[in-house]
Amino acid sequence: MKRFALAVVSCALASSALAAPKPCDELKAEIEAKIQARGVPSYTLEIVNNDEVQDTNMVVGSCENGTKKIIYQKNDG
Repeated sequence: MKRFALAVVSCALASSALAAPKPCDELKAEIEAKIQARGVPSYTLEIVNNDEVQDTNMVVGSCENGTKKIIYQKNDG
């Protein structure tokens, strides 16, 4: 029974570690890599506070426990 309880606790700790929020800079770098892999020539990624988001369609990520968003804008050119 102790092994079962230990297994349950271990799984709970592991799943909470996997669900840990990402730092904004790390998430932004991952998103940039995906955009560059698609060959987008000119774009802007910006980390903003939630209250600064004007167009929710531009949001491509959420970070720091949901307190900040990463917004994407493709630049003309």
